[in-house]
Amino acid sequence: MNTPWLPLTGPVVCIGETMAALAPDPPRPLQDAESLRLSVAGAESNVAMYLADHGIPVAWLSALGDDALGLRVRTAVADAGVDVSHVRIDPHRPTGLLVKNPLTAGTRVHYYRSNSAASALGPELLEQEPVRTASVLHFTGITPALSSSCRRLVTRALAAPAGERPYAISFDVNHRAALWPAGTAPAMLRELADRADIVFVGLDEAQDLWGAKLTATSIRELLPNPRILVVKDGARAASALTEEGIRTVPALRTTVVEPVGAGDAFAAGFLAGLVRGLTMTQALRLGHVTAVSALKVTGDHGTLPGTEEMERLLQIPAREWEVLDADQL
Repeated sequence: MNTPWLPLTGPVVCIGETMAALAPDPPRPLQDAESLRLSVAGAESNVAMYLADHGIPVAWLSALGDDALGLRVRTAVADAGVDVSHVRIDPHRPTGLLVKNPLTAGTRVHYYRSNSAASALGPELLEQEPVRTASVLHFTGITPALSSSCRRLVTRALAAPAGERPYAISFDVNHRAALWPAGTAPAMLRELADRADIVFVGLDEAQDLWGAKLTATSIRELLPNPRILVVKDGARAASALTEEGIRTVPALRTTVVEPVGAGDAFAAGFLAGLVRGLTMTQALRLGHVTAVSALKVTGDHGTLPGTEEMERLLQIPAREWEVLDADQL
């Protein structure tokens, strides 16, 4: 893959909030639950943990409360092989919390993150390590929705023209409607995404934000500036649009246990492919394989295939890929 603009040294740095997460165990409506399972949940740390699984040097940058939940989050991310040494511990603000409520119509998520430690993150992070020596910064559209200081952080990171930044910036649109004041998300997320080097967006997500009739190519017209635009079409395929054209790779067939975290896993796999210098097709395949590992588990973080199997999947002919059953991996 020809990516001379991607720095070859320094870690990938994922910036954003990770919360403690509570969910009924076994799954049932929250009001009927007798026990809750405690885990961690955060888009950016999900990406960081999967990058670590792929052997990519990665750091997670955020803030946590000086509380037991913060310690639980920090330990979980560190145990996955991610550098958490620069995570700030805030003695005055709590660690964010989410609670899942499984219902017949789908799972509702209740957030308790107002005034959380991570909501006080701001642009001063960009002057510190590990940002100054990073090869890639990874943000999502969740962070600018958390607070005005978080919005300034992301806006400042993207303010310099792409060619003048010392690192590449990856941005996953990751629209969370509940976090945005009504009517504000479409314009802000489009503006931020169009300043990034690498952008991830779901086709349905883009249609909800910017127009029901959008296709991958018309999304590219809305976001002409990213060097790589990745459009994910659910369980069907993912396409990477660059100045050299469009590459589309079908998604792998698999039994879905829970879809939460699959988008983060895909982004991590694709970024790992870029850092490794794989072809665009191989990077998309790596994204799909990583996403499958998340789809197969109830949490956000599943197990990747072994190294030999992963390399085999990157090399098989397209016709073999298209009929592959990921449940057999």
